[in-house]
Amino acid sequence: MDSKSLQHNRLVSEEISRKPDHKEGQNGDEQLVAEIMGRCFFPSLITNQAWEGFHFAGQKIKITEATESYGAVVWPSALVLCHFLETNVKSCNMVDKTVIEIGAGTGLVSIVASFLGARVIATDLPELLGNLQYNLRRNTKMRCTHEPQVKELFWGVDLEKNFPRSLYRFDYILAADVVYHHPYLEELLLTFDHLCTENTVIIWAMRFRLEKENQFVDRFKKLFDLEVISDFPSLSITLFKAKRRHRVKWSLNTAS
Repeated sequence: MDSKSLQHNRLVSEEISRKPDHKEGQNGDEQLVAEIMGRCFFPSLITNQAWEGFHFAGQKIKITEATESYGAVVWPSALVLCHFLETNVKSCNMVDKTVIEIGAGTGLVSIVASFLGARVIATDLPELLGNLQYNLRRNTKMRCTHEPQVKELFWGVDLEKNFPRSLYRFDYILAADVVYHHPYLEELLLTFDHLCTENTVIIWAMRFRLEKENQFVDRFKKLFDLEVISDFPSLSITLFKAKRRHRVKWSLNTAS
């Protein structure tokens, strides 16, 4: 395993081990967290191309990470979201549903949704699309009903041009760890707003790190009814489900 992969594994391990200040035993989620994180495995032999493996939806998934970018590595929130999709196939049925993942990164969540029968569009920034496309093709070609598509998406930019509401009506929006310390939270909110119809369901896994995350949730709740599906205190991760309240004209200049 190369030095970049080792650095990434260290960063993810720090994310998992950095627990909030709770009394021991108060969280009660350690067993489930261990099960979710146990879905990850590493190659037993050193190979020319570093990869990380996962077991979801009855499939073995191999993910290549672009470790020079934090947007192209697998973080714990993605595993939490994949586990939810896999274990809630009745209440969150993906079969033949139209799904978009925003901030898809390595594509793990999109791959799992595809294995579960969804018609998936995986989106991210242009510099991440090559690795994203590689992972999707490598894992889903001839292995799922609908092969996932890849599309460029700059949050808040040319949304109607690239995703016209007359053509795109999504049953689900999937998002894992898209809220963190970056300057595009208003654009992210605008993107959620644009991609949603009254019937779209957002499934969103979020790791709380800073006060900015709480502020984003408060603003998000002005547009969407937000429900906590699961909470993982030992990871500081919350899994949300959301639906639109009603159509509100939104812009980046909207007052807080």
